[in-house]
Amino acid sequence: MEKRAGAAVLAAISGVPFVMVLGNSMIIPVLPQIKEALDISQFKVSLIITLFSVPAGIIIPFAGFLSDRFGRKKVIIPGLVLYGLGGIVAGVSYWILGQNSYALLIAGRILQGFGAAGTAPIAMALTGDIFTGKERSRSLGIIEAANGFGKVASPILGALIGLITWFATFLFFPLLIVPVLIGLWLLVKEPQGNQSDMAIGQYVKSFVKVFEQKAGMLIACFFAGMTALLLLFGVLFFLSDYLEQTFGLTGVIKGAALAIPVLFMSSSSFVTGMVIKRKVVLMKWLVVIGLSLIALSLGLLGAFQNTYLFFGMISLAGIGTGLVLPCLNTLITSAVKSERRGLITSLYGSVRFFGVAAGPPIFGLLMGLGRTPMFWTATGLAIAAAIVSLVLIRASEITKAGEYPKVEEVARELPVIIPEFIFQPARKPEPDPK
Repeated sequence: MEKRAGAAVLAAISGVPFVMVLGNSMIIPVLPQIKEALDISQFKVSLIITLFSVPAGIIIPFAGFLSDRFGRKKVIIPGLVLYGLGGIVAGVSYWILGQNSYALLIAGRILQGFGAAGTAPIAMALTGDIFTGKERSRSLGIIEAANGFGKVASPILGALIGLITWFATFLFFPLLIVPVLIGLWLLVKEPQGNQSDMAIGQYVKSFVKVFEQKAGMLIACFFAGMTALLLLFGVLFFLSDYLEQTFGLTGVIKGAALAIPVLFMSSSSFVTGMVIKRKVVLMKWLVVIGLSLIALSLGLLGAFQNTYLFFGMISLAGIGTGLVLPCLNTLITSAVKSERRGLITSLYGSVRFFGVAAGPPIFGLLMGLGRTPMFWTATGLAIAAAIVSLVLIRASEITKAGEYPKVEEVARELPVIIPEFIFQPARKPEPDPK
């Protein structure tokens, strides 16, 4: 693929996760305004995030099957249209019903969630179809960086639009979707012959077989991705309230403060995607290291209360998340062949959405117990995910797919963090010359 054409295709696909991530991140700065305008509880406020993410998580596997059967673009484009329509419903709800608009607002968010199911996870599978080898890990790193950049821009963008009125943030979604739809339609051509023609029963059986063969690795990757995003959105939910109550920050300044951890995450994601290439063992260790950094940062936040330490540690947590996500993307997309890649990446997308959905209500409940129990509970979850990843992610399960070099070849590309002799096969004894 020519470099210019490849860059244009990647830019068009990157617009999908960028727009999708705005669905939650852009709303977070205006949650206090929504709470006041609709006179609702903190738990009901958290459901504005949760009831977008849960429907998406449920529908994503079906979207993955449809994308494997009929093509990625035939799922992504209708998904984007639904996503925009949901934004319109949520945005006009307050105009129609005023303070009684909560139910209609939630209906719009659920519709957005249905649309989101066919966007970013399928875009990840599409990227895996188009790009191969070293280009795949680099491209998936850029996709994750686009997702992260959306998280960086969205708090500032949401706070800025919220200066007009809080419901204007929902009406902004359909405006962003139009150029993304045009780019996908005109620039992205799907590889031919990747679609599966199996009946759904055969398809599920073949998927179950793949999952049985690589269950440990897939479960570890799913758990790590869910944990990283649960903690990220839980911390952002906490920050939205904490910045107003403690520092009196509102508007764009508050949005900029919310963007700090995701700015570090986005930068770290981009660099990680450039570095990992085909280094499968390195990907595993970066997942473990990233989760350990998240655990360390949240543990220190639970132990000490210092403003400089606070912003330093949430930045470190962002770096840890940026190390984890691009590696998981590459491991997941390379675990199976293209005809089943859509369902695998969609299941991964589901658990990511469930992580996003669980973060705000969990942190909302833990906030009632106090800052230290909240952060130390989060620390324990990050440690558990790091241990599971260390034990269950095995490079050999990726190298069997044939798209990556053998493990002993990977070891030679690594910096000296793992002794090379671990990957060397045992040598047969030399015959006695006598």
